[in-house]
Amino acid sequence: MVDAFLATWKLVESKNFDDYMKSLGVGFATRQVPNMTKSTTIEKKGDAIVLKTQSIFKNTDIRFKLGVEFDETTANDRMVKSIVTLDGDKLVHVQKWDGQETTLVRELSDGKLFLTLTHCSAVSTRTYTKDA
Repeated sequence: MVDAFLATWKLVESKNFDDYMKSLGVGFATRQVPNMTKSTTIEKKGDAIVLKTQSIFKNTDIRFKLGVEFDETTANDRMVKSIVTLDGDKLVHVQKWDGQETTLVRELSDGKLFLTLTHCSAVSTRTYTKDA
């Protein structure tokens, strides 16, 4: 099922992302960088999945195997322990650090990729379309 996610996705809509970033404790200047996201590419390399996010200011790449915990440095330089699993038709990415946790859930519907980010009571949704 992960194969359905493999594509380059262009951000077309973002709701409450600034509130989500504030909840994480991200400062104003740094919060502006993710708002400039251009695209996200999800691809397979052998038995690993590579997720690349491109923005005007900073690009990030993470490589992981489903169900295997890994160390991740987030776009705002948080060092986290992450695990990505496939839960039905959802790609669920959990990041943990300093007693905190955030969840990033990717799911497909009507040819679009929907990303729901949750930290405490802050919830953001971002919508992507396939980049032609």
